[in-house]
Amino acid sequence: MSKRYHVQADWDAEAKVWVSSSNIPGLHIEADTLGEFMELVEALAPEMLSDNLGIHGPVPLDVQANGVLLLTVA
Repeated sequence: MSKRYHVQADWDAEAKVWVSSSNIPGLHIEADTLGEFMELVEALAPEMLSDNLGIHGPVPLDVQANGVLLLTVA
């Protein structure tokens, strides 16, 4: 079985950005929205897998997001 790769998106409330942690060498993402974060993952993860690990072809990628939203309920 091939190695599993993952990207974790964590909300940094102080900086107000989503920040990545990953087991893909060289992949570091910061984005204002989760949608933008995912677009950057799709654009940058294949490049990092190819350039830094020599991987080509389909690669499953686990993506998880964690954050806390402060809601005002009327």
